[in-house]
Amino acid sequence: MTDRVFAWEINRTSTAPPEVLFRLETDAKHWAEWGRPLIMLSRWERWANPPGGVGAIRQVGTWPLVMAEETVEYEPDHRHVYTFARHAPVNGYRGEVVFKRNSAGGTDLCWRGSFTERFPGTGPLVRILLRAVLGFLSARLVHAAESAG
Repeated sequence: MTDRVFAWEINRTSTAPPEVLFRLETDAKHWAEWGRPLIMLSRWERWANPPGGVGAIRQVGTWPLVMAEETVEYEPDHRHVYTFARHAPVNGYRGEVVFKRNSAGGTDLCWRGSFTERFPGTGPLVRILLRAVLGFLSARLVHAAESAG
């Protein structure tokens, strides 16, 4: 039996340049500033060089649900890929955020993710929840980037 993959994609446009959005999304220590009220705690568990680069682990969330996310791919100002480092409610989670400069000088943002169920029958609900959370966070990220400019 093959595990069913659950996936989603969120697309947004920002007037801020890609490097501003990328910096905010990959820097763990500032998530609690722009991600409230969903993100009340954000910090580095493990540093990498550059900060947020491959091997870095950020902790983000609100007690009692704080996720440890490990960077697995890092393309400055363009692309960030992460997985759950441990204690995940799903298997094989992979999140990818792509920042592409658009013709207006702003950014086309694409935040997508996928996973397989950890507990049979939970996939559809978990996908709805993750999509809602990341939809909210992507909107907050765009707002923070545009306010920073």
